[in-house]
Amino acid sequence: MPFSHLATMHVFTKTDDGGTMRIVLKDPADAQQIPIVRAHLQDMREQFHRGNYSGPSHIHGDDMPGLAQLKAAKPGEIAVSYHEIVGGAELPYRTTDAKLISALHLWIDAQLSDHGKDAMPGH
Repeated sequence: MPFSHLATMHVFTKTDDGGTMRIVLKDPADAQQIPIVRAHLQDMREQFHRGNYSGPSHIHGDDMPGLAQLKAAKPGEIAVSYHEIVGGAELPYRTTDAKLISALHLWIDAQLSDHGKDAMPGH
């Protein structure tokens, strides 16, 4: 990732229709890291929009739970949007397909596990 993991917190929230990945700076006034985080999430959103969910596999591995199902989804089956928030940005993932919701939840759990103390579940 192009930004400092030590300076950020990843917040993963599972929802009834998918989930949300939020990256926020531990210091919300960190003017150097905020644009890097936002640009990274905008790039991820564009990749996901094209059906490419492999970005996190560079850190979490090609066999991360849920990834195969997400890769098999057709473009548009999962809506991914980008929102700027104070001190960072977020990517909500939404779908009506129960199998893809389950895959997103597995994918979120894997990231929560792998990021360790730099990640937390949202509510």
